[in-house]
Amino acid sequence: MNDGVLLDRLDGELRLAGRLTSELISRLAAGTCPRIAALKGADPAIRIGRLIAAEAWTDAAMALIELEIPSWKVRSLVREGGEWLCSLSKQPNLSMELGDTIEASHELLPLAILRALVEARRRDSVARDISAVPLVQAASEPLICCDNFS
Repeated sequence: MNDGVLLDRLDGELRLAGRLTSELISRLAAGTCPRIAALKGADPAIRIGRLIAAEAWTDAAMALIELEIPSWKVRSLVREGGEWLCSLSKQPNLSMELGDTIEASHELLPLAILRALVEARRRDSVARDISAVPLVQAASEPLICCDNFS
């Protein structure tokens, strides 16, 4: 399955969820958190597993962000109009207009945080695809610059 389709599906599940369950967060971790699988048995993965087992959803969501997308930082968590708004940024000290910011919302705080995680994954995968260096073929004939720089 394509990354974009998987991320869309996970975001849809999170958006429609009325509560967070260990099954939902496990599906999210399996689909968007490759470091957890790589660190199975290591302290960070064990800590997140314990948080999930204790149903400490907000702490588990924050720990997933810290482990999986360390370049993104929580910029703000605000409750407005009955919904939580989670903002992530790669430059949290810059103004919102200047920095690369992600916002996601949900009635439940941990689900807003996890939706922001999914969006950061989506943005990082798009950036990775865009930043690929294009293949350029060598010219068959010599090139000459005719610009006058005087």
